[in-house]
Amino acid sequence: MKRIEPGPGQESVWDYPRPPRVELSSRRIRVFFADTLIAESTKAYRVLETSHPPTWYIPREDTKTEFLISGKGSSHCEWKGVATYWTVKVGDQAAENAGWSYEHPSTRFATIARHLAFYPSRCECYVDEERVQPQPGDFYGGWITSDVVGPFKGSPGTWGW
Repeated sequence: MKRIEPGPGQESVWDYPRPPRVELSSRRIRVFFADTLIAESTKAYRVLETSHPPTWYIPREDTKTEFLISGKGSSHCEWKGVATYWTVKVGDQAAENAGWSYEHPSTRFATIARHLAFYPSRCECYVDEERVQPQPGDFYGGWITSDVVGPFKGSPGTWGW
């Protein structure tokens, strides 16, 4: 693994901390599914963790929850706790477990309680006007934009990083 040196206005995911840090952002975050706006916020949180592109958590009040249905299963993050999954459904189109939330996260991540994150591989996601690229491997749900450089964990062969 060779770190990509960030250019002007870019961040390297290798400069992000471990354990992860949460920071409030005023950037315009939007999520679409089936040509329908699901969420829009200028009060989202970014979770920044070494080797991962940011994961964005949108306040529930900035999300159209009528398009969300409880998803299947759950997962556990060593830092944040137990994740609840959400299926996004618009008309007859659905994306299973396209989003997740931490309803009762660890104390350190209390600021993202009940906020929603979405996989950019299952929804159309934007930071400002830029369409997000999904993090390889789809496990972590990171959002890749032109202002973030890697290499990113998630592709085959990167699990041991």
